[in-house]
Amino acid sequence: MGAYDLALNLDWKMGFEVELVAPRGSSRLQLADKVARSCGGTVSRFFHPQSEPSDTPDRPTFENLTLAFHVTGSTGEHIASFVDDLTLQADMNKRKAPLPGWYRIIADDGRILRLVMRHCDPDASHMELLGPLAELFGTSPQPHEGNMVRVVDDRGISVAIAAPLPGERERPCELVTAPIAADHEVVLTDLLGQAAELGFFIPTEGATHIHFDAERLCSARVIAKLVAVLEKFGDDLKRVVGVNANCVRLGSWPASLRELTSGAEFQALEWPDARAALAALKLSKYCDFNLLNIASRNTAKHTFEVRILPASLDALCILEAAELFQAILHWCCKNDADADAMPASFAALIGQLSLAGHAQEMWKERAFKSRFLDK
Repeated sequence: MGAYDLALNLDWKMGFEVELVAPRGSSRLQLADKVARSCGGTVSRFFHPQSEPSDTPDRPTFENLTLAFHVTGSTGEHIASFVDDLTLQADMNKRKAPLPGWYRIIADDGRILRLVMRHCDPDASHMELLGPLAELFGTSPQPHEGNMVRVVDDRGISVAIAAPLPGERERPCELVTAPIAADHEVVLTDLLGQAAELGFFIPTEGATHIHFDAERLCSARVIAKLVAVLEKFGDDLKRVVGVNANCVRLGSWPASLRELTSGAEFQALEWPDARAALAALKLSKYCDFNLLNIASRNTAKHTFEVRILPASLDALCILEAAELFQAILHWCCKNDADADAMPASFAALIGQLSLAGHAQEMWKERAFKSRFLDK
């Protein structure tokens, strides 16, 4: 960032999800091991839930569990997790033979996989791990073609399958930090630096997601202000942060969200009623700015998520964007009295944000350059 490389002002608890790819011959486990060694910690395996489109009639998605890894520090604190991301496809050789010990579990019902997560051992081999699930149905795991293992219910209907992990799926690595309340730059620089040392690189479809703790946003008027400002200036923000055109699972909010939050009736609601009204919209997480965790009262991840940032191994680039969005959140909290009152331009918005002078000039300059290039 050149002349603008000055101190960041980050005071919001936030977590980062940075999508990376391991070099060929390596995997996300290697990065987890390296991080654990650096902090005197330990690595543990867990099942990471995902979904992917299905070509099977009447089954729009297949639910998956893939192997992921937690790193716990020397005093028991959570450091980071390293998980697969099925949106990362272009950099993997899908014809590559599965590696021993890597597998996925497939079902067409997420509830079945939640039983697997609760009752099955991620350290077991894929030939053995589904035994506890089969016991719940009064059956036994059945060896299946292609080195797969299948569980059926007492009527012989397939419930879940454990299969070797195909096509280099051990290489995608979404680095998910623990929530960071202080020393954001130190923590993120260390983690990304270790990834770079192992040769991890940016995926073709890569993105960075930032989860901002939502406690300060739990107000109908603050949410209304946030929706209004991001509706008006969302495209400007995507331009200045350099959203990856190859990134998938982005998009706009439904019109119903703006219709709800712009109304005086919603803005007058106490938070429990406002949250319930948001939940009734059945929002998706797969959009530019994710409010689902707030609307659904997700206690495990009670966050507002920014999803438009490109992936990067440069912690400063990510944290400068975090500072910009943190300033927008502060602005929404401070100016929540009238959700419809908006600055006339993106540059005017930046001028109203609680950013140091150098940061304001940087974002104004980027806004000017991005608009010039769009013409």
